[in-house]
Amino acid sequence: MNELKKIQYNCKKATLLIEKKSFTKITFREEIELRIHLLGCSVCVLYKKQSKLINDRILQLYNGGGNSEKEYHLPDTYKKQMQSKIDQELNK
Repeated sequence: MNELKKIQYNCKKATLLIEKKSFTKITFREEIELRIHLLGCSVCVLYKKQSKLINDRILQLYNGGGNSEKEYHLPDTYKKQMQSKIDQELNK
């Protein structure tokens, strides 16, 4: 299968990249792959919007519902574990 078609039709990888991007930087290649996929997949575009909405609501709850500038930081050990899981899934 053509490399572009692999990127275009891989929703599982796209949703993992969407989540990864919400917590950390993604590589240039990952950014390009995600953008290409989102150009042709309205389902993943909707997933991205819903994921952002959920994350924003959680932050609002954490910040007491106000417009506080307080930020939430995950423990480094947890972030490393999640990064490892994401990398494992992306490399399947």
